Amino acid sequence: MQPSPAVLDQWHPIAAREDLTDGQPRSATLLDTALQVQWTAGGAVVSRGDTERPLPVLERYGFLWTSLGSPPPELFSILEYAEPDRFNICAGSIGVNVSAPRAIENFLDMGHFPFVHTDILGAEPHTEVKEYDVEVSVDRDEILATRCRFYQPRAALSAAHGQEIEYVYRVPHPYCAVLYKSCPAAPGRMDVIAIFCQPVGEEMIRAHLMLSMLDEVNTLTGMRRFQQTIFGQDRPILENQYPKKLPLDPRAETPIRADKSAIAYRRWLSQKGINYGVIEQVG
Repeated sequence: MQPSPAVLDQWHPIAAREDLTDGQPRSATLLDTALQVQWTAGGAVVSRGDTERPLPVLERYGFLWTSLGSPPPELFSILEYAEPDRFNICAGSIGVNVSAPRAIENFLDMGHFPFVHTDILGAEPHTEVKEYDVEVSVDRDEILATRCRFYQPRAALSAAHGQEIEYVYRVPHPYCAVLYKSCPAAPGRMDVIAIFCQPVGEEMIRAHLMLSMLDEVNTLTGMRRFQQTIFGQDRPILENQYPKKLPLDPRAETPIRADKSAIAYRRWLSQKGINYGVIEQVG
């Protein structure tokens, strides 16, 4: 399907900066379009495979972003990333056979914690998703879920025991989501975990993972490995989703209270005119 302007005019991630070697070109695919990426002395150069005309480029949050349309001047903000005492980590870029919207919806779902991330992010009998609030902000053009709480046996690599963790979920981009979670090592502040989906095709992504952590105990390698373990548990669930595209019709899949964020997300995508990686609502 030809992506709509609402898709083409977005900034999309295409590579981790640390994976780019100066002067060495590499290929990438975005929205079924072949790209060439090269880091030079003057910065990044990205072009379509069928032309040398450069595309717009941003370097944000450790990743390179580009657009096939007319993107806004700036990407959404993650203010915590600039705080000097944080460890900002590119935690991996992983190919997954699923649509970008399905990956984001899974990222928003707390209900699967005890069953997919057993004894880490959840455990029986603590399976209840407590009531939480969801706001769709027109001014900020994003979704915000607050008052999210869930008992976790090991909420972070530094956690020594189980505890109820507070979450804030934020969706500032159709294919990106940011999670803020209470940090055992820094009471009153929050760790940040983000997923930036690169839509390679309608049913294929590269999931770029970013951490902005306050952990002073564990190594960067340990924190990266912990996050990759979590995502590795999600990956087979994502790849077995059917259909791989996300249905936007709220009647297509039975909603429950735990799906409040997902319902808001589907409605938001529909209102924005997102047509790539989704099954559009008829009528």
